[in-house]
Amino acid sequence: MLRVSEKLAGKVCVALVAVLLLSCAYCQVPASEVSAISRALQSQDFSQALALLHPALQKFPADARLWAMQGTAYAGEGHKQDALTSFSTALKISPDYLPALQGAAQIEFDDANPAAIPILERLLRLRPVDPTGHAMLAVLQYQQGNCKDAVPHFEKAGALFDSRASALHAYATCLVKQKKFEQASKVFQRAVALYPDDRRERQLLAAIQLMAHQPREALATLQPTQDNPDAESLELTATAYEDSRETPQAVATLRRAILLDPRNLNLYLDFANISSAHDSFQVGVDVVSDGIAQLPQAAPLYLARGVLYVQLAQYDKAEADFESAHNLDPRQSLSSAAQGLLAAQKDDLDRALSTVQAKLAAKPKDALLLYLQADFLLQKGAEPGTPEFQLALRSARQAVALQPTLGGARTVLAKLYLQAGNYADAVEQCRKALAHDPKDQTALYHLIQGLRKSGKQEEIPDLLKSLAALRKEAAREQSQRYQYKVVEDETQSQ
Repeated sequence: MLRVSEKLAGKVCVALVAVLLLSCAYCQVPASEVSAISRALQSQDFSQALALLHPALQKFPADARLWAMQGTAYAGEGHKQDALTSFSTALKISPDYLPALQGAAQIEFDDANPAAIPILERLLRLRPVDPTGHAMLAVLQYQQGNCKDAVPHFEKAGALFDSRASALHAYATCLVKQKKFEQASKVFQRAVALYPDDRRERQLLAAIQLMAHQPREALATLQPTQDNPDAESLELTATAYEDSRETPQAVATLRRAILLDPRNLNLYLDFANISSAHDSFQVGVDVVSDGIAQLPQAAPLYLARGVLYVQLAQYDKAEADFESAHNLDPRQSLSSAAQGLLAAQKDDLDRALSTVQAKLAAKPKDALLLYLQADFLLQKGAEPGTPEFQLALRSARQAVALQPTLGGARTVLAKLYLQAGNYADAVEQCRKALAHDPKDQTALYHLIQGLRKSGKQEEIPDLLKSLAALRKEAAREQSQRYQYKVVEDETQSQ
């Protein structure tokens, strides 16, 4: 978890004692007592400070400054809760008392407690130009996943984080999430400057530069890795070459990467994308086929080769590859809601189904829940003629009746019809799903299946072309999401 440095925390403590000293001109306590307490705090003799503070507070319990001094002394001794109680008491007496705000904020911040956020916001209203306050608030907002609010505070923290790679990573990650790629690139360059020989730092910077459409800069960033490259550096280099329209170098670099790491799925997918973009379909088929030999259970490779086969007008091979991909990974057809629920249930279909059925008991006419029930029963392998299959069929039909625009329910219903041999009904449901969402790849795939099983072949080539185009678009989007995920996962782990 990202935390401020001890140096930064120390600055806060020093500043706090200084403010306390300055503010004591307004204390009700006699000056001699205040001076004695202040000397004890300055010399970090916290037990002596507390010994002096206890009788003073008995005499002047409404003095916010004394409570803040006591909070500082408790904090110095490591008694965080007592310190926080003292600072809170000071703030009840004087809500804008700066030393109490600083002390309470520091304690909550050290524990990564979001309760520090409103305290810091109040402090910054009093002192808008406070880089330490902005730095602390930036970190806390980042930890809460609130990048929109974190970025302005990262900016106002100035150079405070220039020696803190983890903070620079957080700042860059927030900028990436906001798609401010050029700014993120500049911030991450400061992180690379701290560790110029760190290969991973360079890879992350290059990934951000590619997002910012700065391929030449990415090549320069990766240049020091080329003497002894790994597959990931080569993959990024190949992408940079391709984005620079230097396709021969991109292809040669990808081939080197594949030789280094022949079981790296992404390398074959990158090669397929380049082959497709430059009409080198057969070369792409050959390389992806090599990948399938290495990774015979990788559904994305069959999808990629199927796209290439479509562009070669080899429709039977394309359809066979699409079917292989679907058989290898049938869960790709799950809705996002179903995937999310399944992930929450740790990929346990039985638990996911039980959760849905428990909710259905309370809401028996919820279209989404009925659809999810049918979807999960299908994933569990319900066979025609079994009670489970009949339940899935009833659920999908009811979901469609309740919410005709729920395309996923129509897709599930189509698959059930296909399994039951009702091909005309399956085709009808697929067409209705596609009318609502022309990019529904699962509906398109099942439409192809239904037409083929019905003996109606004339539409299939055009439908395969449509499916191939959707797969290409999805591959590009997935590649972008992968880059985002790599950057976010790596920077957040720092």
